[in-house]
Amino acid sequence: MIQELIVITKNSTGVPHLAPMGVHVHGDEIHILPFRPSTTLTNLLETKLAVLNYCNDVRIFAGCLTGRRNWTLNGLVLNSALAHSEVELVRVEEDEIRPKLICKILNTVNHAPFMGFNRAQYSVLEAAILVSRLKMLPLEKIDSEIAYLKIGLDKTAGERELEAWMWLMEAIETFKMENSK
Repeated sequence: MIQELIVITKNSTGVPHLAPMGVHVHGDEIHILPFRPSTTLTNLLETKLAVLNYCNDVRIFAGCLTGRRNWTLNGLVLNSALAHSEVELVRVEEDEIRPKLICKILNTVNHAPFMGFNRAQYSVLEAAILVSRLKMLPLEKIDSEIAYLKIGLDKTAGERELEAWMWLMEAIETFKMENSK
């Protein structure tokens, strides 16, 4: 099973880094598969610790991908997290592109109930994944997926989802302009 969440790591000097990521849950293990190069990979290899933040504010996912990472933290926990799990790196399966970081859960804390995602939140999460892969996917596929995701957004979005969507659409347009030269 893959869970979409915010992985927060810190470097050896204590500076936190937020990254939206789909982590793989395998029984008691969490598999984190960051692409090379990545700050999350560097930090986890250095400190061996991360905090998985489960949240339903999709602006955080979109914000991380569009340079808006200034969310309020308590240590490595988002103040808006519904729950968080502290994990420790136990082994690495090397890969040139995407190493598998196998972690064990040290502690999990629930802060608030999860009431589910609406279609707009799902649309933003999927659009965020597309933005994270702009350099890997054909633009035609991105445009096609975005057109489909916009249907759910238009039907169920609130202010947060519209704001997050706008950030992601700006990132796509910027990417297109920079790569059309």
